[in-house]
Amino acid sequence: MTVYKPRLGDTVEDTRTKKVGRVMDHVGTYVQVRPIGGGTEWDSRPEDLRLLTAAETLSAGITVANARSRGEQL
Repeated sequence: MTVYKPRLGDTVEDTRTKKVGRVMDHVGTYVQVRPIGGGTEWDSRPEDLRLLTAAETLSAGITVANARSRGEQL
């Protein structure tokens, strides 16, 4: 089994919290992830992250854009 190693800029799902975001940095043994629509980063363990497919990444971006067009904040 290949172990996923998060890279800066990857769009990932934190499988523990079910949140989606972009890898922003590595700090110690943790990975800092920021929500797609912006906001506060959270720390995640690398083994809890799953790289999203291109379709999943596009869908996440569309979800954020639609919410913003409705005046919502995610």
